[in-house]
Amino acid sequence: MKNIALLGYMASGKTTIAKLLAEKLGQKYFDLDQIIEQDEKLSVNEIFESKGEIYFRKREHQILKYVLSANDNSILALGGGTPCYAGNMDICKNSDWKTVYLRASIDTLVNRLQQNKTRPLVRDKSPEELQNFVAMHLFERSFYYNQADVIISTDNKSPEEIVDLVIASLT
Repeated sequence: MKNIALLGYMASGKTTIAKLLAEKLGQKYFDLDQIIEQDEKLSVNEIFESKGEIYFRKREHQILKYVLSANDNSILALGGGTPCYAGNMDICKNSDWKTVYLRASIDTLVNRLQQNKTRPLVRDKSPEELQNFVAMHLFERSFYYNQADVIISTDNKSPEEIVDLVIASLT
């Protein structure tokens, strides 16, 4: 079975799909943000607040390289910004991992983010501010996201349907 790295914007379903996919395929599952949090003994939010984004991105880069080289038969959920920094997308593409972009529309992402306002980047934003924030980020990140080996539109699909689409893309 192939190694699969899932990428996409926050709330695109990377963690949910990675867990289901790993379970269905009998593979190991990793979440890059969770690995960083365990390694640092701080949440991603706490790392950003106490050590800054540059520190976080350096650790993210180091840990990504390690995870990609040290694991096989695995599913990895990347952080939303991971592909956009430090040549990380090139590292993924030049590895033996298949990259899958879980693409969700702005409306879908905004709806999901409004239902879960725990994320520090979005918790204090009005619906209009959130819409503009997501649209701006997707525009900035689309160059990296669209380099994925496979792009799957997730709008109006159940997690199970998305998992089946990912599996179908492997053949």
